[in-house]
Amino acid sequence: MASQAASSFNGNVKKALAGLRRINLDGLRWRVFDAKDKVLGRLASQISTVIQGKDKPTYAPNRDDGDMCIVLNAKDISVTGRKLTNKFYRWHTGYVGHLKERSLKDQMAKDPTEVIRKAVLRMLPRNKLRDDRDRKLRIFADSEHPFGDRPLEPYIMPPRRVREMRPRARRAMIRAQKKEELQKQTANETVKGKRRVVKEEVKA
Repeated sequence: MASQAASSFNGNVKKALAGLRRINLDGLRWRVFDAKDKVLGRLASQISTVIQGKDKPTYAPNRDDGDMCIVLNAKDISVTGRKLTNKFYRWHTGYVGHLKERSLKDQMAKDPTEVIRKAVLRMLPRNKLRDDRDRKLRIFADSEHPFGDRPLEPYIMPPRRVREMRPRARRAMIRAQKKEELQKQTANETVKGKRRVVKEEVKA
């Protein structure tokens, strides 16, 4: 088992180091994303922003100025709702009737790195720069990676913006709170009335 794990890690290292020679690394930052307990869509949107260079003042849509993105702990990503069972990845083999599909849960068990890769790539514009940006994305299922000699910068996710409650929902919540308070008041009054009746009976 240990030899299999070591061989798989070596394979991942070779796969991660492949294609780096085709990238001009001068002036690029190495941003590290920790995917542990992060929501898939929000993490992918931040990665796509950094990998396009939209967080830089020198951004231009016809230039590839994005930074290198290293994603760790891909196997600990989280999703909202019932996406684990209801979200499917579909592809066609090229033959008649050979439509394949795989649920998000099965894909996480097979290769969790592809989940984040597909989410990021589908947020990028479909042009000639897409392949170059894909080479700048390195995803690892665990926290181990071969880029320890690089000047890594951990990326801090921005706080989640909670949308204000809609007026109709706010009014419904206020009505429910008032109704609950009235029920408590009536319950207290009935208890007090019963106590008074009991005291009067005892005095009599």
